[in-house]
Amino acid sequence: MVEKIGKYEVIRSLGKGATAVVYLAHDPDSGQKVAVKLVRFGQDNAAMSRRLRKLFQTERSIAGRLDHPNIVKIFDAVIEPEQAYIVMEFVDGTPLDRFCAIDRLLPLHRVIGIIFKCCMALDHAFRCGIVHRDIKPANILIDADDNPKITDFGLSINLLKDMGRDSTFILGVGSPAYMSPEQVKNYPLNQKTDLYSLGVLLFQLLTGRLPFRANNPATLVYKIINMDAPSVCALNPGLPAGLDPILARALEKDLYNRYRNGAEFAKDLSAVRYQILEDDETAQDTSHFERLRKLEFFADFEDIELWEVLRISVWREIAGKVALISEGARGRMFGVIVDGFVEVSSGGRAICRLGAGEVVGETSFLHPADTVRQSCVVTLEPTLFLEINSAALELGSDEVRERFNKVLIAKVLGRLHEANKALAKLGQPAVQGSVAACDLELSPPS
Repeated sequence: MVEKIGKYEVIRSLGKGATAVVYLAHDPDSGQKVAVKLVRFGQDNAAMSRRLRKLFQTERSIAGRLDHPNIVKIFDAVIEPEQAYIVMEFVDGTPLDRFCAIDRLLPLHRVIGIIFKCCMALDHAFRCGIVHRDIKPANILIDADDNPKITDFGLSINLLKDMGRDSTFILGVGSPAYMSPEQVKNYPLNQKTDLYSLGVLLFQLLTGRLPFRANNPATLVYKIINMDAPSVCALNPGLPAGLDPILARALEKDLYNRYRNGAEFAKDLSAVRYQILEDDETAQDTSHFERLRKLEFFADFEDIELWEVLRISVWREIAGKVALISEGARGRMFGVIVDGFVEVSSGGRAICRLGAGEVVGETSFLHPADTVRQSCVVTLEPTLFLEINSAALELGSDEVRERFNKVLIAKVLGRLHEANKALAKLGQPAVQGSVAACDLELSPPS
């Protein structure tokens, strides 16, 4: 265990990365706790050591220029023959990547507030001539008051220098899933690349998934360059409609149509705040999760899959004698009855009655071409209905789509089996046949 780094007294380790270790330390001069990022230069890899020195020199060069409440302050940077360390503001917070999973998403008003502050921090950096180049969840810390702190400016570029001679594009700068189209093409970068990466992060915080996913880097790069991101409101129907155009502009591939600066991005985010209920929705989400977990339909769903279901569905409270589905209409919507009863009919004749845990509308969803409804579904009493957004499901994870298909097909086959038994009771006596004998003719040996 390291006891001292320079004049700084080490308290404990905060974390370890591929090339550096971060320690919590005590500054004897100020009496404050600080974070110290330490890198030791290895003799066996001189090229890597040179690159790490360059990263530290970059971070040291911008230390005195960035002064913003949402950017981690750098107090000191020392480069020695065998090691280098940077002394930073200690943030008692959590990396934002903890809140990117579908089952850990933050309430909407908190997400908007965090990204708004990040927009303003990146706007400040741009005005100081700095582009971060590696905006991602792990590089943003969140304190107890939801104040984000952007860290790791070691990969940044200095726009005030001669870009033609600036060779800081090293170590594969940037994290592929968050990189802008111009970044993966290795084009010259400006502040708009950070705003694109922040747009990817916002998309992930809202939906629990990245806008572009692939099984290999080549496919991911192709999608980033050529494909449009899906609608966040399709993936999460509970979001305000105003978020779709904001994400579309943030993730715009054409630089001329993307946000020019963080202030523009922040202004548009503030415009949708009035659409957001300030109530913390976490308790409601947990209550909904627990209700779904008790339904037989979702018995085989993993917890993380069930959280994704909540993000792609809408809870509807429907009065009695209301048509959920009309015979002859077109559509692929389907859903699960959470509470209450419905009647399924065709041609004005009742087929069956279904209660909690049963699915309706599944055949039109499963059919590859025909979306015409073959039956009518009417509520018999006030009913709580979980409506699944079929478009969002198609954009969801492979695991959830496969789980739905498996359960829906099992339901359809089960109902077909019951229908066959009901029809058999109305049918004529069956013809009784004898069991056919199978004569085997053996070929003579050759």
